[in-house]
Amino acid sequence: QVQVVESGGDLVQPGGSLRLSCTVSGIDFGDTNMAWYRQTPGKQRGLVATINYDSRHRTYLDSVKGRFTIFRDNAKGTVYLQMNSLKPEDTAVYYCNTDPRYTNPWGTGTLVTVSS
Repeated sequence: QVQVVESGGDLVQPGGSLRLSCTVSGIDFGDTNMAWYRQTPGKQRGLVATINYDSRHRTYLDSVKGRFTIFRDNAKGTVYLQMNSLKPEDTAVYYCNTDPRYTNPWGTGTLVTVSS
C-alpha cells in the first residue's frame, strides 16, 4: 500500500523560504508521476505542482509560478517542494501524492504558516 510522509513545514515570515520533503513507499517511485497539493480551512485540496517520473515535465499553479520549484530524487524515493518568496496566502497544509492520486491514501501533511 502507498504510504507518504511529508515534512518541512514551519512558521515563516512573508518573503521567506521553506523546503518541503515527501518520502513515498509502496510504489515504483521511479516510474510514478508525483504532485504536491495544499488545503486551507474551508477549501478543497488542490494541486500546487506536478512532476513526471523522469523530471522532464513540471507544472505549477499560476499563483506559485516563479516562486516554487518541485523536484525529486528517485534514488531516495523523495519529492521536494522548494518554496521561495512566501506569501500569507501560501499558508496551508501541504500534501504530496501520486499524480493522479487514484485511491491512494493521504498522508498527514505538513503545515506551512506564513505570517509576520
